This record gives sequence, structure tokens and C-alpha cells, in this order.
Amino acid sequence: MRFGEDRTPPGRPGVLARRAVLGAGSIPVLQYRLTSSAHRDPLAYELLEREVSAAVALERRYGSAQFVAVLPRIVGFDLTAPEPFVLYRPPGGRPLSAWAGRLGADDPEAITGQLTLAVRLLAELDLVHRAITPDTVRWDGARVRLCEPYAALRAGEERRPFGAAPWASPEQRAGHGPADPRDDLWSVAEVAYSLLSGHPDRGEGPPADLADYRRLAALEHSGLFSPHAEERPHPAELLRLLNVPDPLAAGSGAADPLDRWRVEYDTQVARKRALTGGARSPAGPPEAPARDQRPTRTSVFRRVFGGGEETARAAVPAPAAEPVPAPPSRSRMCPHCLLPVEYDERLLVTIDAKGNRIPLDLGAERRPGHLADALRKAYHLCPHTRDGDEGHELPVPYLTNGEPLSIALVGSSSVGKTHLLAAMLGEVELGGLEPYGLKCRPLNPEAHRTYLRERVQSLQQGRQLARTGQQTFARFADGLLVSAGGATPRPVVFFDLAGEDLAQDSEVGRFLMGVDAFVFVLDPLRALRLPSLDPVREQSGLRRRDLGDEAFATVLNRIPRQRGGLVAAPAALAVNKSDLVRFEPVVDRWLGRALPARHDPAVPRAESRDAYAFLAQHASAAWLKPFDDCADCTLHFVAATGGQARGDRFPHGARPRRVLAPLLSLFAMCGLLPGAEPVGPREGIVR
Repeated sequence: MRFGEDRTPPGRPGVLARRAVLGAGSIPVLQYRLTSSAHRDPLAYELLEREVSAAVALERRYGSAQFVAVLPRIVGFDLTAPEPFVLYRPPGGRPLSAWAGRLGADDPEAITGQLTLAVRLLAELDLVHRAITPDTVRWDGARVRLCEPYAALRAGEERRPFGAAPWASPEQRAGHGPADPRDDLWSVAEVAYSLLSGHPDRGEGPPADLADYRRLAALEHSGLFSPHAEERPHPAELLRLLNVPDPLAAGSGAADPLDRWRVEYDTQVARKRALTGGARSPAGPPEAPARDQRPTRTSVFRRVFGGGEETARAAVPAPAAEPVPAPPSRSRMCPHCLLPVEYDERLLVTIDAKGNRIPLDLGAERRPGHLADALRKAYHLCPHTRDGDEGHELPVPYLTNGEPLSIALVGSSSVGKTHLLAAMLGEVELGGLEPYGLKCRPLNPEAHRTYLRERVQSLQQGRQLARTGQQTFARFADGLLVSAGGATPRPVVFFDLAGEDLAQDSEVGRFLMGVDAFVFVLDPLRALRLPSLDPVREQSGLRRRDLGDEAFATVLNRIPRQRGGLVAAPAALAVNKSDLVRFEPVVDRWLGRALPARHDPAVPRAESRDAYAFLAQHASAAWLKPFDDCADCTLHFVAATGGQARGDRFPHGARPRRVLAPLLSLFAMCGLLPGAEPVGPREGIVR
């Protein structure tokens, strides 16, 4: 490969461009690559990855079509190289800005039609180019050619401020609202106006002299110059107005091979609904508080959380305008030994740096603020430890808040459970749940700080996390207090056990009988029959396994079933390491876009249909066992790290993708997500 001189392309910080010649055939290409100083910049890498994703989608869909000349043509790429790069066929012609005063009489009309066609082709793939200007569009006297999609967004994603007037629409420049293919039509209209008038407009609405140009009448009356995207015509409609043939009008080509599996997904969902009695049941009434059998002296619990004899004497019977909700029960099931634990201040302890349990006596403390702060950091010994069992304890807030929710990550060793959990909690720490109306605090401050330091920060610094070791007693990895809309916070705890422990029917797995929800973590390297994964399998020493994940089968065979033989606990099946298959169209559709800013139940259903179809097409049926066996199970494409480790580091840093999708789905099904319909209790389950 022979390279030309580097140059800095305009509008692409951190990127260098150069011409090159490939191989003995002397094939000319144009290379764009991240500089060594920019390849660790997450935003710069993300932009290059988005560009490659868009270019691959265009080439895959239109590479053999006659009209593909209006689009950039990708030749190759390597996003794992020390300096990640992408290769294109060199463009012909010159920028439109260089043709000023030299275009033929019919050229502006041809250019406008071909640009509209290019936008139509992009829109069919839900792509918004966002960089259509006289400097980026080339013309060779017969055909236009768009520049590389380095600024492309997915239609429906939140706009990011980009471009300048007049070529970028007012909404695109401001970054307001969702990206829309009609953003590109604004650019086409402004280019068309500048070609005919000989000068650019201000870019705030219809040009003042637009009526002077009869050849722009179709654009004027179509609303194309409206500053609002929803008032402009769609690309297909504009092609019709311009009398330009639409090559996609006859149909979208070959049928999608995944459609039969999407229909199968719908059938399976209907089957499970029938087995469980049809519609979801509403959540049951709150559990009545347990009767207090202890002495009536004022306890630490009552001084901080209220209630007790003094409160009862002070109460004056009076009709209430609204019923007062009962306080939460102080009896909670221990997630470790699955026995009820009632708050008892005699069992309070703190844990020092060496792990020693130190009794905590707060009987003499009278300052409510100090009491609350001490209890926030304290632990409560579980009273059910037997001889030979490992002693364990619960954070006090686990017993003094709302109904707990326990979540277990399930999968064999090296599927990425530990990285996925660290990526999830890292996104939570960055406020990822707040757009959904959820507030999160640590269940225990010191334990949470330790987890963040040892797991989350290490991952964010690009270090590969150590494998989870086998245990003799299951302990949760971290916990949160999650609240919505001022409601009582609910403790949420996460279990992350070694795959070897989960794949065996050992005593350490007894806690699974009481877990409230599951995240089944699937590894594409083990599951998918895709030849493109063979080099990575060889490098990592992993083999494809048609029998499914051993841990999936062991856990599903162990946990309780309800009527119809289905698992009652909500579940999410996370296709981790989806970055390995991110250029598969159905994966790119989801992994290439951010999570929606608000909960929409149609989104996880659509993603579940696509993920089910993808797995059914490329993996054995055994890998879908969590979906088949669980009454309520969503499926998601996620990437905990966004790349493969080299040694003990991720060369381009960790770049989590959509890792909160499974968690949000579980929160919705468990009644934690505002506005979501929870899954009600089901018959035949003792939990």
C-alpha cells in the first residue's frame, strides 16, 4: 500500500485524509483515519464508527444498483487498528462551489433531482446525512456525489448541533428535536437556490426573492423552505414533484429473511400469554406491616422512621380527606438465605477496613440527623446464620425502605457479565436513569464507593476487569436505592456470580430461588453461526456451542415455575458484545442509536422482535431458552465495552452501548419505571 500526503479535511477534527494505492492492482482509494492523539477520544472514535456504520449500510443495500454513483462508496475499514481508518473510492468531479458561473442551463435542475434521490436513498435506511453543502457535494458534469457520511445520524435520534447557515436547517444548527431526513431536504433546497440565484440565502426561511425564480416553483409551493422539518415534503414526495423517477417505488427488493422469525416471536408471545391467563394482572395491595412483638420502649428505628407508643398516644381520631398509606413492613426476605429478617437494633453492626463486624449501639444517640446518618451506613446481621454457614448481613436501608428488588446476571464464564454490570452502574452514576424519572442513591455508601473504584472506574479507564471468582456464599455485588416521583425508595441489589457457580447445582446457587428478575447475558462468539466471528473465536479460544449456555439451562431448571410451566420472574436476554456484529443491518438498527429519552413500550417490543429474529436465524434454538421459559422476557442488543481487549486493556477505551436497555425493561416489568405497565403477580409461585 502506497500513501500520499496527509491533509486535514474541513469539519473533521482529529481526522487526517490521504490518497493511497492498494495492492498489485494499483487500486486508488481515499483514506480517513484518526490521528494518534485523537483515537482515545471517545467522541472522535464514535463519529468514525458511526460513519463506517452508515457507509456499510449504504454499500450493503445499494452497492449493485445503477444509481449508487450519487453515494460515497466504502472499500474497507479497520476500527481496531492503532489508528482506526476507513477507505473509500476516490470521488470524481469538483465541489459545486468550484462550478460557480460555469454550470449549464439544465445542470441546476439535474443536480437538485440527484441530490433529492440521494436523500431518498439515505432516508430508506433511516439515515440523515447533515453535511450537504456546495463544498461537500461534487459534480462531474453528469452526476453528483455526496461526501462521506461523517456527520450522519439515525432518523429519530436527538439532533446534535451541526453545520452553518444557510446549508443546515435552523433545527439542525440548534440541535433541537429528533433528526429527520427532511433536514437534508432543507440543505438540498438551499443548494438549489444558490445555484440559480448565484448567491446563498440567510437560511432562516423562504428566501425573500424566491418567487423570482420560476424553476424553483415546485420547491416554493412544497414547503421545502419551511424552518420546521414536519412542514417539508418527504423525499419520495419531492421526487414526484420534481418528476424524478423513484427507484424504490416498486418495492424494497428481496424480502427480509428475518420477517418469518418476527412472526414467530409474535406467536410465542401469544402462546405465553395464553398459558399465564392472558392479560397481565394489576399489582397486588401492599403487604400489611408485621405486628411488633418487641418491648414498647422507643427504639432507634422509631426515633428515626416514626411510629411507636408515643405516636399512638398523640394521635387524635379525625376523618381524613385521603387514606394514609401504611408504612412498609420491617420484615424483609434476606436475598442470601431466603428467610425473613425483621429489623432489630440489637443486630446493628459496622464493618471496618479489615472486614470485622463491630456492634453498633445507638441507644444513647438522641439527634435524629445523626441517627439517620449512622443507620444509612450501618449493617444488620442476618439472624438465621447456622453453624457452618457463612455469616452475612444486610445494609440497614434494605430493611427500612420499600419492597426490595433483586436482579441476577446469568451466563457462563467470560460472557461479559461483570463488564456489563459495571457498565450499567457506570451509566447510572452518570445520571442515565434520570430522564426516565428515576433517582438513585447507594444502598450502602462505602460498599458503593468500593464498587465504583474497583469496577466502574477501572472499566472507564480502559482496563479489562478480572474474572469473577467462585464463591462459597452468594453476595450481591452492589445495591441502589431507586425512587420515582417522590415515592418510597426501593432497594435494588445486583448479583454477579462466576459462570462456574451458576452452571452447577451447588449450594451457592440457593439464592436463585428468591431472585426477582434476571439478566441472561448471551455471548455471540458462542452462539452465532456467522463466519465473520471465526477469527475472533480463534483469537479468544472460544468455540461455538449449539447446546446453548450451560448456566442458562441450570438456572432455568432451578427456579420456580408458575401455571403453564413458565418462570414468573421477569427477564431480559442481553446479546452482549454486539459490537462484534454491529454491521449486521438489524444489529446496526439498534446499536447504532442511543436509547430514547423517555419510556415507550413499543421500543423494547420492536427491539425484542428484531433480536429474537436475529438469534433464531443465526443461532440454535437452545440460545432462546430464557425467552421460551420466562413468562415475560425482552431481548436487547448491548455492548459493555464496545471492543475487544488486548492484553488487559481496551485499546480505544471502553465504550458501552445501550447497556441500560435491559435494566429499564426489568424496572418497567417490576413496577419501578414511571408510566410503565408492571407485570402482576402470577399464580402458583411461592417467592
